[in-house]
Amino acid sequence: MGLITRRRLGRLAGAGLAVGASNRALAATGAATTKPFDPTPYVNPELRPYLTAVRRFTGGRSLTLETLPIERKANFAAPIKAAPVWAERVIPGPAGAPDVRVYVINAGAPDAAPRPAILQIHGGGFVLGSARRQIGDNQALALELDCVIVSVEYRLAPETRFPGALEDNYAALKWLHQNADDLGVDRARIAVMGESAGGGHAAMLAIAARDRGEIPLAYQALIYPMLDDRTGSTHRKPPYMGMVIWDEQRNRFGWSCLLGVPAGSAKVPHGSVPARVENLKGLPPAFIGVGSIDLFVDEDIDYARRLIDAGVVVRLNVVPGAFHGFDAFPGAAIAKAFRADLVANLREGLKAKA
Repeated sequence: MGLITRRRLGRLAGAGLAVGASNRALAATGAATTKPFDPTPYVNPELRPYLTAVRRFTGGRSLTLETLPIERKANFAAPIKAAPVWAERVIPGPAGAPDVRVYVINAGAPDAAPRPAILQIHGGGFVLGSARRQIGDNQALALELDCVIVSVEYRLAPETRFPGALEDNYAALKWLHQNADDLGVDRARIAVMGESAGGGHAAMLAIAARDRGEIPLAYQALIYPMLDDRTGSTHRKPPYMGMVIWDEQRNRFGWSCLLGVPAGSAKVPHGSVPARVENLKGLPPAFIGVGSIDLFVDEDIDYARRLIDAGVVVRLNVVPGAFHGFDAFPGAAIAKAFRADLVANLREGLKAKA
């Protein structure tokens, strides 16, 4: 994925996607001199020791077209191990679009007993992140679940707007399903999974798979998923929600880049925002996990409720005092418990049906 060119930068900024400008306008009014809100009292005591590291990570920057190239250089990948084995593949992309790169982890032999598989979609607010950087984490999960994991390097926004990434992810899902025999995969036990924007992409993909009727999904694991473009724009949140890692400004920027229209607009592209999809019937069972002070907590709880109302089996885990991405700190007991719950639900969701 190349960085944004100066010409494209000007074009997108002219279209109103440089939403960080609102911060500069606020500073001009003098409002920015107000004492910053301190979220510490709302943070789970187990996570408070990590706040300093988190603040160094975000650096206090707004996410804008100008800062995006800087943030894309950050690399917090887990080390890649020798086992389980992994391979980089280039598969056919959507019609008229480039090929798609995927990473296949823990594939089985064609003559081995078929195992479940997960199509994993990385996070990054629709504008950041990389599938390659998650190979190490996916190796650990593949061993724990004795499954195959395929991670997809979808095209990022704003260079590629919706539905580009969705079509890349669908191409990867279709390839996994079509090549299940060669990969040692049971076609009846395929799940989609993602965290943050990856969770939003996974939800979009589950909806698209249902609507297209080509590939049945057994499960969807949505980890603090990014589901609603209206959060932080037309739907404002209390100050203690989203103060750590991912805030309202970043959310508006990410969604605006993906949609090609400002976040919270009256009309958005069909199928681009899971929270705006009216019919959720027929979707696969779901795990949804989120922290209680995550910017996404309300939209995730509401999506879980709507899935339940549509007859979908849902496991909802709301972790008290947990901020966005809290499970990246495995030293906290609540992070360990959250991962254990995720793994247990994935294992149950990927069981062979009698």
